[in-house]
Amino acid sequence: MKPAKVVILGAGYGGIVTAIRLQKLIRAEEVKVTLVNKHDYHYITTHLHMPAAGTDHHENARVAISELINERKIHFVKSTVQQILPEEKKVILADETLTYDYLVVGLGSETETFGIPGLREHAMSINSINSVRFIRQHIEYMFAKYKLTSKHREYLTFVVGGAGFTGTEFVGELADRLPVLCRTYDVDPALVQIINVEASPTALPPGLPHDLVEYGMEVMRRKGVQYKLSTAIKACESDGVLLGDGQFIPAGTIIWSGGVRGNSLLQQAGFDVQRGRVRVDDYLRSLQYPDVFITGDCSIVMSPEGTPYPANAQIAVQQGCNTARNLIYSLRGKPLRPFAYDYKGTVASLGRGEAVGILKVKKVKGKFAALIKKVIDARYLFLIGGIPLVWRKMIFKQKITTRNHHVRS
Repeated sequence: MKPAKVVILGAGYGGIVTAIRLQKLIRAEEVKVTLVNKHDYHYITTHLHMPAAGTDHHENARVAISELINERKIHFVKSTVQQILPEEKKVILADETLTYDYLVVGLGSETETFGIPGLREHAMSINSINSVRFIRQHIEYMFAKYKLTSKHREYLTFVVGGAGFTGTEFVGELADRLPVLCRTYDVDPALVQIINVEASPTALPPGLPHDLVEYGMEVMRRKGVQYKLSTAIKACESDGVLLGDGQFIPAGTIIWSGGVRGNSLLQQAGFDVQRGRVRVDDYLRSLQYPDVFITGDCSIVMSPEGTPYPANAQIAVQQGCNTARNLIYSLRGKPLRPFAYDYKGTVASLGRGEAVGILKVKKVKGKFAALIKKVIDARYLFLIGGIPLVWRKMIFKQKITTRNHHVRS
């Protein structure tokens, strides 16, 4: 009997965890697993805001896939997915075609522009290792450019669209980074502006209690962050943003963190989608194609109350664990296990030494919340790479922290 073919598309949270768990469960010659990803590394999306702002090195946000998988059990293909053909059980890559018995789609998200004119052309997004390297270099370039022509104060204005998780964490790190840049480039800190624009009436991640939101916003304001709430970005131009109230903010840097949608390949493949995401059954399978499991930002998982869970790293990791188990059950003819989301809480960083969040129902803030955030990050590294990966990242981060401290001094 030929081994079943399992193809995993994407090495984000859902895809990489599926692969790691699967390699621990499969028997010899039981299944042939292929993992496809356009990079040869897995990057930790929830860490990208730090290298984007320049407060950490981008190497801390990525791990080589070869360090995470057993290549005797998981065949890794570095390639770009061009097309999914679910009727034919095929995946078209840039340089080959794969067939499958079971497919796992974890291709991640794309920027949601909501049709805002100029956003795609003139705003940057924190969504990959390459994007954060570009953003960091652009920020420093704006300081250097201002020193060459001091008439343009807008070069020192930074507009961040969206005050949810990514926007808040990036703004906190950016506010910590700017004093260092001001000293480096001999710029008066009073000339620098960070403006966080949010269409909803409140900042910080949705679901946080009002008192934690107020605490978080006060921390940010002390760092110099300005908020424009209940205000939408109407248009984005090369030299600034036009707001819904008619105000134009001249700015040299525009960062968009106002939303994402599922990967467009799913809609092109004929899946029924809502903002690029596919609603899945209790076992994380497509309702149209039971041999296709969908995880992470590409999936819509409904809560018992009938509302979709927010797409985040926490749920994607749990989906990866459940998908790996159900793939094994499928191969062995056992009943599948329904996916049950175990919400453990959420913690948002507010920059160096500050955070706010909820652990189940317990509120946390300040330095204790910042410590919890580090524990959460370390726990994920342990899940995918064990103690050696946690230790290696801690040592690397300590070196970067020490170097940055010398720069600040």
